[in-house]
Amino acid sequence: MFNACVSSQSEWGRIADDGTVFVKTADGEREIGSWQAGDAAAGLQFYVRRYEDLATEVDLLEKRLASGSGDPAHTRAHAQEMKQHLATAAVIGDLGALERRLDAVAVAADARAGEVQAAREQARADAVAAKEQLVAEAEQIAESATSWKASGDRLRAIVEEWKAIRGVDRRTDDALWKRFAAARDAFGRRRGQHFAQLDAERGSAKEAKEALVARAEELSGSTDWRETAAAMRDLMQQWKASPRAARDVEDALWTRFRAAQDAFFARRSETFAERDAEQVENQRKKEAIIERAAALDVSDPKAAQSALRELQAEFDSIGHVPRESMRRIDDRMRAAEQRVRDAVDAGWRAASVESNPFLAELRARLAEAEQKLERARKAGDAARIKRAEDDVAARKSLLPD
Repeated sequence: MFNACVSSQSEWGRIADDGTVFVKTADGEREIGSWQAGDAAAGLQFYVRRYEDLATEVDLLEKRLASGSGDPAHTRAHAQEMKQHLATAAVIGDLGALERRLDAVAVAADARAGEVQAAREQARADAVAAKEQLVAEAEQIAESATSWKASGDRLRAIVEEWKAIRGVDRRTDDALWKRFAAARDAFGRRRGQHFAQLDAERGSAKEAKEALVARAEELSGSTDWRETAAAMRDLMQQWKASPRAARDVEDALWTRFRAAQDAFFARRSETFAERDAEQVENQRKKEAIIERAAALDVSDPKAAQSALRELQAEFDSIGHVPRESMRRIDDRMRAAEQRVRDAVDAGWRAASVESNPFLAELRARLAEAEQKLERARKAGDAARIKRAEDDVAARKSLLPD
């Protein structure tokens, strides 16, 4: 039984002698209960601890709001509920301070709710903008992209990025998705048309290159080296200018085409190598004949001319020499021939002079004139010497050189 003779009180409440418990408020004392379980001090501590529990709960609301971990609307509702409960709360403490703190929590919760709402709206706007950007990219790909594999991979990546973007309302999301799906379908149709056209072009390219291969294989056995080499080079230019067939077909046709070209040019190179070796040997033989012709003894022109004819026949019977040596070889042979011809011409001219009676008479008279000049010089007669010299000079002028 509560000791009626003992009265206990504190700054924010008291326990009357009869055990009635009061709390002090701005409006005066309010009865909150009755304490009959022990002395008044223990009773006061009990009701103070209940106040402290309320204060701790308010602390939690403040911290949760400050950290942003709680829902502002829920925090505000809880604060309002606690504020209403203060009017009947059976606690002893500064209820006015708790009420003010709860009011502050409610105001802060309203402000935080506005911030959260603004953040949500901004996040939604950002999410919508991000998806609109993805849609715009997809529409650009659908309109003009030609890197088919890379663009297809990018569209698949956009789908995964799309799934990661949250916060767009259902209606907006559906509308944007329809645009994206339409763009993806348009790209697929354009890509299909491209590859269908490419298949058709590759079919035509296959036929054209098969014809080139057939012609190259036909020419590969030719021995008309010059004309066939030109034709092979022309076929190569046509090959390079032709569109590509499918990769496996292109590779197989190229292998055949290149083999035909290589076969012809290998045979030509082998033939030219043999021909070049033969021409070098011909050059050596002709140079040996030239040396023999250049060494002919021209003191007997007729014998030299006869020997030269044999050498010329032997020279002409030898085949071609390398093109770069042809002129030099011919010039040397002509020089040897000219040496013999000059000797023959000189012999003919000498023989013609010796057999001419008129020239013999002129030489005889020149000899007489020279004898007269000699006798005049011995006599020392200047006039006779002068006449004799003039006569010698005149007769010499009549003779050929």
